Amino acid sequence: MNDFILIMWKPFLACLILTGIHVYLGIHVIERKVIFVDLALAQIAALGATTSILLGHDLHSGVTYWLSLGATVLGAVIFSMTRTRREKIPQEAIIGIVYAMAAASAVMILSRSAEGDEHIRSMLVGNVLLVSLPQIIKILVLYSLLGLFHWYFRRKFLLISTKPNLAFQRGMNVKFWDLIFYLTFGVVVTSSVQIAGVLLVFSFLIVPAVCAILFSSKLSTRLWLGWLIGIGVSFLGIFASYFFDFPTGATIICAFGLVLIILAIIKNIKVRI
Repeated sequence: MNDFILIMWKPFLACLILTGIHVYLGIHVIERKVIFVDLALAQIAALGATTSILLGHDLHSGVTYWLSLGATVLGAVIFSMTRTRREKIPQEAIIGIVYAMAAASAVMILSRSAEGDEHIRSMLVGNVLLVSLPQIIKILVLYSLLGLFHWYFRRKFLLISTKPNLAFQRGMNVKFWDLIFYLTFGVVVTSSVQIAGVLLVFSFLIVPAVCAILFSSKLSTRLWLGWLIGIGVSFLGIFASYFFDFPTGATIICAFGLVLIILAIIKNIKVRI
């Protein structure tokens, strides 16, 4: 058990920090009905990273981070501009197209790299087991600042996420606040993907929020439920990966899926009773 604590305390701490910010953002994403925006922005960030690798930079270098962030900012601008009051084409369709193009481009770029297969695996599930203390401190400070920013402007962000038509009626500059939301969202995703990979970041964003929404319609309750589920599943996944020698990121993703299925069954039984 001492070895487990010694090896796994940093990955678990990183998962706690990821849970804190991603559950909140996940509730916004679900309310907006743009479920795959995280996958798309995460894949765009990964595309920036793969471009940096092709140019000869290390995956965890400063150049790679800024190229990823620049690509994500571009994606955030595109998504904020494609939301209109009366949509002829659903925004989710545009998000899906962007995701497919970014994923295909990343695969094409990595096909030119000698370690392309390994980079693709790292891009998808990351390697949270190797997270360092400086990385943990960096995301803790960054996500805390972004969390305070969202808390200060919470009424505006909640209004454009939950009642966009009312926001338009009140004359609110929805495109501007959409841009701010996606830019801050993009910063979070870029930083998270470097640690956890595209699929694990998506799991942290969507699964706890979906589980919480199953059992409550109140925002504060959803947040607390989502945080508790994220923390519990993170520990369960890390515990299983250590004792059964599975890849940590992939194990946590599967744990999220399993818990979602169990909670959905419990909810269904509760409704029938």
